[in-house]
Amino acid sequence: MSSRWVALWRSRGMIALLVNRDLRVRYSTSVLGYLWTILDPLLSALVYWFVFTVIFVRAGVGESPYIVFLLAGLLPWTWATSSIQECTRALTAEAKLVRSSNIPREVWVLRVVFSKFMEFLFSLPVIAAFAIFAGAKVSWYLLLLPLALLVQGLLLIGLGLILAPLTVLFTDMQRLVRIILRIMFYLSPIIYGITDVPEKFRTLYSLNPFSGIIDLIRASFFPDQFTSWGPFITASVITLVVFTLGIFVFRSLERAALKEI
Repeated sequence: MSSRWVALWRSRGMIALLVNRDLRVRYSTSVLGYLWTILDPLLSALVYWFVFTVIFVRAGVGESPYIVFLLAGLLPWTWATSSIQECTRALTAEAKLVRSSNIPREVWVLRVVFSKFMEFLFSLPVIAAFAIFAGAKVSWYLLLLPLALLVQGLLLIGLGLILAPLTVLFTDMQRLVRIILRIMFYLSPIIYGITDVPEKFRTLYSLNPFSGIIDLIRASFFPDQFTSWGPFITASVITLVVFTLGIFVFRSLERAALKEI
């Protein structure tokens, strides 16, 4: 296992090259370029803002300014869903390179998560602009943002290592993942906060690792939403379990998956 990690570390230049290539290819033929990364969450956020602040103005969901509240949950969720969906194709999208290269195959999962993370960073000016425009205040929890992003990154890598070989062996996994992500969108505190969830369901919600992660990210602007460290600690523990399980599953299924691609 240690030699595997050494090989991955030695492949860091290759990972950076693949991430850079992904970004260049994605935007090379686009007129708007990386602005598409901003437009997707921005248009979604505006729709939800209109629904929950104009139509359902009495619902009292989230906090004001709601557009900042919404983006603080929607942007990391976009990073998560795009990474998870693309990780299901991580080994099959470039099957020839995966089969012929000598680099650890985990690299193909890492490059997906890292390239989507770069797109997430590109979209941060959106929430910064709305925060300034709407007069949202920044709290000291902003200093803990890297911690929340680190936990989410490890969680996505773990999920990617599980899904990449499983999808090769069981093609229905892609459809199942899409359905689960659609359900998880509404079961995660994205368009609402954990404090909006009835007390009797909050313990159940804390078992969703994205609840604790988004809760800490959102606390950068809305510290009152961060009621306790419980959900984030739970998210961190689940992340370590998923990350460890991902390494084991990938190593166990790697050979079988390579035979299928």
